[in-house]
Amino acid sequence: MINRIRCIVTISILCFGLSSFNRVSAIKNGIWLAKLKTASGQYIPFNFELKDSAGKKLLTVINGKERFKVTDIKVKGDSVLIKMPLFDSEILAALSTDSLQGNWVRHLGNRDVKIPFSAKANASWRFFSSPEKAKFNISGRWSAVFTDENSENKDVTVGEFKQNGNDITGTFLTTTGDYRFLQGTVAGDNLYLSCFDGSHAFLFTGKISNEKTITNGKFYAGASSVSLWNATKDANAKLPDAYSLTVLKPGYKKIDFTFPDLNKKPVSPADPQFKNKVVILQILGSWCPNCMDETAYMINFYKKYHVKGVDVLGLAYERTTDFATSKKNVEQLKNRFNVPYDLLVTGYTSNKTEAAKSLPALSGIVGFPTTIIIDKKGDVRKIHTGFSGPGTGDHYTEFTHEFETLIDQLLAEK
Repeated sequence: MINRIRCIVTISILCFGLSSFNRVSAIKNGIWLAKLKTASGQYIPFNFELKDSAGKKLLTVINGKERFKVTDIKVKGDSVLIKMPLFDSEILAALSTDSLQGNWVRHLGNRDVKIPFSAKANASWRFFSSPEKAKFNISGRWSAVFTDENSENKDVTVGEFKQNGNDITGTFLTTTGDYRFLQGTVAGDNLYLSCFDGSHAFLFTGKISNEKTITNGKFYAGASSVSLWNATKDANAKLPDAYSLTVLKPGYKKIDFTFPDLNKKPVSPADPQFKNKVVILQILGSWCPNCMDETAYMINFYKKYHVKGVDVLGLAYERTTDFATSKKNVEQLKNRFNVPYDLLVTGYTSNKTEAAKSLPALSGIVGFPTTIIIDKKGDVRKIHTGFSGPGTGDHYTEFTHEFETLIDQLLAEK
């Protein structure tokens, strides 16, 4: 069945590739409302804008302040193929006058996942065209606890929201990163938040009991994942120190490995090019949105600090051990962001246990991204788990200031 799905998608794409695409203009410009249908019957909504740009269609996915641009759009007859950048997924849909109907297809290394997709033109709302007046304003900082459907495996997070009337944006901070740019609605005493980025699709719902309590929360992720959550307002809510989650095992001061770059040239932190330099190891995956946020930051950091004696290496843990497939996905990341530093294909998958085996000096890998900071003597000085991206506001600013202050201190060491 898996091979059959992949075959169908591949044949469809090949058909697109052999055709002319002069009907792209048939897709209406403007704001669209899209929905992804989960296995539980819930819909994960998001908005995108279509407009003409340089003779082509430009699709921009909207999540709060984030604008995620998609340029690879092809039309043949009444069929539309929207290839998502960075992440290995596409939307394949049938086009009518002002609607799209089809599937969002995610390629996960050993299998494909299809999620029903639909979209309607001229719809700028996300959850309701005319929502009920909000009964509460939940702007602020919250302590939120997520569990599975059996109320086990607790995950303590921090929610941060900004509400203006019915409109609300925000995110949840976790020990391994954040849920990026969430956008939604408060209607009456009900909370709705969602986002879509080409790799993940999220829906958060909850009942607002009062301005300090959210109950009966549900978190829908992708095709079938469902978690429960509740939250209480807490201006002092905080997460464990991100520098404390992953450490070196006793007896280790350095970290060692040899992985190939995209041209299969072996690279190691012990290579002469890294001698007497501060080196940043970025553990990432091309499938990981938080890793994309960190990469966007790390590029500007590299341009500023490389001339001062800092180097960066990206260690890619993909969803497959096949080098050619991994290389293709990592190259897409490199080209999308114009990454100036080396990205290495580790040959290990994104499974955290397996990834940890590739770096035996570490106590483990808790999440992606993980950033390892090495001083000029080659000793590991700090390890940071996760990344607070631009969607976290002040947390992003605080992290970048703290990170660069540490690098300045390491550069000043003799």
